[in-house]
Amino acid sequence: QVQLVESGGGLVQPGGSLNLSCAASGSGFTFYDMAWYRQAPGKQRELVARITRGGTTFYADSVKGRFTILRDNAKNTVYLQMNSLKPEDTAVYYCNIVPPSPKYWGQGTQVTVSS
Repeated sequence: QVQLVESGGGLVQPGGSLNLSCAASGSGFTFYDMAWYRQAPGKQRELVARITRGGTTFYADSVKGRFTILRDNAKNTVYLQMNSLKPEDTAVYYCNIVPPSPKYWGQGTQVTVSS
């Protein structure tokens, strides 16, 4: 069973960058497609980016060209590189498998984009 811990969030000005990490413990990480999700205040959780076991990526239209999802199977870690951040990117960011499993939701990491 996999446990996921997100980190790397913070406060950044519009146009800035952040790099998020999701560390997986336990066995089986490499068998899953992985994704980053986010939930903004008053909104439903949404998929931001996903990466297959083989490294194929998919992005929501709202982040395409600005965010990059990566995975390092040797380190059991998934990353989200976020550039050109906008205030509307403010949310709690979570990682999970695809499709998401309730048992793998963690605390998430807060990203706040504000001047």
